[in-house]
Amino acid sequence: MEEIKELTENKLKEITKDGRVVLEFSAAWCPDCRFLDPFMPQIEKDFPNAKFYKIDRDGSIDLAKKLNIMGIPSFVVYQDGQEIGRLVNKDRKTKDEVENFLRSLD
Repeated sequence: MEEIKELTENKLKEITKDGRVVLEFSAAWCPDCRFLDPFMPQIEKDFPNAKFYKIDRDGSIDLAKKLNIMGIPSFVVYQDGQEIGRLVNKDRKTKDEVENFLRSLD
């Protein structure tokens, strides 16, 4: 998973323009975000049709606000430049919740 410290609007357009893209908004200080770390590699393998990016919400705060990403960890999914789904709240997510969310978009 590629990590992006500062996501700008231009970079967002660039990385989401083709195919399925999953953005995981996270922060180093967030314990619920660290809870996801052990199983994210398996989730990436389970969804090979998607490109995954981990976004530092604190380094991308202006864009996060514009996208209404206040709680983390949160996921936003794009298909060919269009947002198609989001799992956005401040609650801890389990591996099953993330996988079920991603499956629901197919």
